[in-house]
Amino acid sequence: MISRNWLPLALVLLMPIAAGPASADPLAPGAATGLPVPRFVSLKSDRVNVRGGPDKDHEVVWVYTKAALPVEITAEFDNWRRVRDRDGGEGWVYHSLLSGRRTIMVASKPKDEAVPLLDRADRTGRLIARLQPGVLGSAKHCTGAWCRIVGDGFDGWIEQDRLWGVYPNEKID
Repeated sequence: MISRNWLPLALVLLMPIAAGPASADPLAPGAATGLPVPRFVSLKSDRVNVRGGPDKDHEVVWVYTKAALPVEITAEFDNWRRVRDRDGGEGWVYHSLLSGRRTIMVASKPKDEAVPLLDRADRTGRLIARLQPGVLGSAKHCTGAWCRIVGDGFDGWIEQDRLWGVYPNEKID
């Protein structure tokens, strides 16, 4: 039997493991998968519960309602992944609700500005479309400065710093 004095100490020792910050080394592998943390993934379904901690006993703090939304894994604990969204919200999601498929979301500065989609990875390229912030697509290729993205009714190049779902200077083949 655990004594009353031992229980609080045991809980304190477990907290940093369960909900502690991600490793300071950005290329350090995740404890559960051995994959890099942080890394981008996407949501598998239209309904994903985000919990306050890494188990089903923690309360649902919000629900994502859009499949393919890109999120960043910032920590791992057993079958749970702590994720962060574009707005900085963080919580825990069960691993089977996430996909390794890389998606992107158009982000702009300022927030309401449409972002140009061009026919080549160059600011002098021909304008194909202007994408509103929040548009989802897939990153097919990234040079570190530009990404070729494909989505519902569009295919073209966009400056990489205008996207959520890829890191600055990240290259994707």
